[in-house]
Amino acid sequence: MGLGRRLYRGEIDIDFVGRWKLWYSLSGLLLIISIAGLLFNGLNLGVEFKGGSVISFKPAVATTVQDVRGTFLEQGVHQPIVQTTNERYRITSEDLSEATTTKLQQVIKQKYGVKEEIDVQSIGASWGGEVSQKAWIGLGVFMLAIILYLSMAFEPKMALAAIVALVHDLVITAGIYAWSGFEVTPATLLGFLTILGYSLYDAVVVFDMIKEVTAKLGTTSKQTYSMAANNALSHTLIRSLNTSLVAILPVAAILFIGTTLLGAGTLKDLSLALFVGMIVGTYSSLCVATPLLVTLKEREPKYQAIARRVAAASGGGKKSGKGAKGSENAAVANG
Repeated sequence: MGLGRRLYRGEIDIDFVGRWKLWYSLSGLLLIISIAGLLFNGLNLGVEFKGGSVISFKPAVATTVQDVRGTFLEQGVHQPIVQTTNERYRITSEDLSEATTTKLQQVIKQKYGVKEEIDVQSIGASWGGEVSQKAWIGLGVFMLAIILYLSMAFEPKMALAAIVALVHDLVITAGIYAWSGFEVTPATLLGFLTILGYSLYDAVVVFDMIKEVTAKLGTTSKQTYSMAANNALSHTLIRSLNTSLVAILPVAAILFIGTTLLGAGTLKDLSLALFVGMIVGTYSSLCVATPLLVTLKEREPKYQAIARRVAAASGGGKKSGKGAKGSENAAVANG
């Protein structure tokens, strides 16, 4: 209880900045694993991007996702993806011929007692290419807006640190999609853009506090830029954790409860992006963006001079302390 109260008041000083080697090593490992997944597994692009067929129907008898998938496999459909929402089944696959589609409709009606019309759609890959192009344009505009805003509201080095953190979050989230095999749909792209905004918000909160604390550093300061930034992180830590927890809980409910118990298959692609992105975004704002910012700022002559002066004062204090203790020991020995 006392620990939680001290954490809430910002009285616990966690050395985030001083452990930059640990954070960089962890992020480097995650990035390597993520890039490996993207290179070797690739993203499981949905039918909206690579084209294919979509068959949707509402069975009149009780069935399961496994049973529907087995039915399509028996008819020679390669790797069908079966989702269920509101008692309707949606199956996506490669582009099917007219003969195969007709045969599937007959099998579905006979096996599942479907009386209403079975919805069959054929989607071309050109639509997915258009969506991807617009997504890249949106991402580029978003990044440019971030750079301009942070450069004007704070400074260019903070903008650079925030952009690095955002790219870090995107690559790791995409890597998890590659390893998990979750389908990438237009909803996934919305999730990616959403986590960019969330990660940026977290970074801006931290940077705003850092700007406020480091503005007091001067020629007589007893703190280096690194110390001041770490102090700012300690004061924003509980806010970042609370914000993340409140946001993650409902997303986790959608991802783990909705997709497993309620069959909310159409939401899992979006919820995975949000769930992973929020966790990684909170981590990156504290352990990637801030240490990187400190690294860039401490190269400036002003903060290098402060660091040398603080180090000299600290060294002098230790030396004086040792001398006083030595004199005290000598006096005791002589006594």
